[in-house]
Amino acid sequence: MNMVNIPSPALAIVGRHNSGKTTLIEQLIAELVARGNDVGSVKHHSHVGFDIDYPGKDSYRHRAAGASETVIAAPGQIARIKTVEGEVECSDIVRSMYGHDIVMVEGYRKSGLPTIEIMRSGNDADSRVAEVFAEGARRGWPLGTDFTQFTRGLPTADDEAARATLKNTEQDDAAEAEGSHFKTQHPDHIDISNKLPTDKTVAVVTDIEEAVRAAELYNVPSFALDDIAGLADFVEEHYVRPRVTVVIQAGGESRRMGRSKATVPFAGQPLICRLVERLGPVSDDLIITTNEPDNLAFLHAEFPHLRIQLVCDAFDFRGALPGLYTALQAARNPYVAVVACDMVFASGSLVVAEALAMNESGADVVVPVNKHGYEPFHAMYRRMACLPAVRAALDRGEKRAQAFFEDVNVFEFPQASVLEAEPMGGCFINANTPEELHSLEESFLEG
Repeated sequence: MNMVNIPSPALAIVGRHNSGKTTLIEQLIAELVARGNDVGSVKHHSHVGFDIDYPGKDSYRHRAAGASETVIAAPGQIARIKTVEGEVECSDIVRSMYGHDIVMVEGYRKSGLPTIEIMRSGNDADSRVAEVFAEGARRGWPLGTDFTQFTRGLPTADDEAARATLKNTEQDDAAEAEGSHFKTQHPDHIDISNKLPTDKTVAVVTDIEEAVRAAELYNVPSFALDDIAGLADFVEEHYVRPRVTVVIQAGGESRRMGRSKATVPFAGQPLICRLVERLGPVSDDLIITTNEPDNLAFLHAEFPHLRIQLVCDAFDFRGALPGLYTALQAARNPYVAVVACDMVFASGSLVVAEALAMNESGADVVVPVNKHGYEPFHAMYRRMACLPAVRAALDRGEKRAQAFFEDVNVFEFPQASVLEAEPMGGCFINANTPEELHSLEESFLEG
């Protein structure tokens, strides 16, 4: 996939010094790359300065494992190489690493990313953390609890739900906690508490039995240190960018345009070319549905790298729902983005955001919603669930695109999320008449 300026999903692997983070991450990178994924990586050093790109160094190991891009970061310096003031935020680094199916981050415990925690029995700090982790699980304290506050009474938590959980344990624990030390207290307890699993922990990799049991109590999956295939399965299922078919609905001749919307000129080229340029970079499979494939055959020569499929309508009658059925039937990937060809400012970033929202929510449809209602022609559809539901709606005589929404799980993508993905907005503006198209063209050329 050749993505341009599209944010990459990311996942962190954290541990303590000598936990084996680099070994785990290079094994995971190699496994994900072998499965056909494009992987970027980030290596964080808390100390000033670092060496790069010779055998044995972490960055070299990331790259040797198959990472197509590696950023090394430490206070005052990042490798790409650039001098900076202070420390670069992980989120800024990840946002700058376009075009990857996943970015694996080593370190950056406070990145805010979903985090894989590694604990190895041969590491003393890991073993102490595992003991505290297990004790917190036994007591029912939520992940993210500040264990350093234990000697002042009960631990504290920032999250409202976590505070409620702690309050429920107050009667049982208050007498024991008053004036006493946590039984695993150690001279470096503050450092350990700052390096415990948090509410961002999504998996634990460990060979410490009590850490495995604690993860089970917290309902967090755990993996053995050598179960790289299982961990890669987990990462692929939940965090790797989903494979997406993008379908641009070109239809045929528009009475109001006097010709096909796909071929009307816009900024010196056919309008369909603008849509392909904007959406092609985020597609694993690009389809254009049309009832005039011969008129669009020029796209194969114009965009040979995209291997565009021109697909004729599945029905001999027009309508939004029949068009959606054609899109879903032709798609080869489980996630299908459907966009109308007259949406001049259609957004690849929004397509990616919708795919990630579908992955996280488990919804069958992720559809933008605003004061005008649904925007079904810049939405994401889960093919397996939606195709039979659309067919059933057609059999009932329905023609509206959202006529089947009551039969599937719909996730409404709010305007705030749309603007987060595409700050410039305007994704849903379409051109229905020559006058509207001319106005949009002028706005585009002036901008």
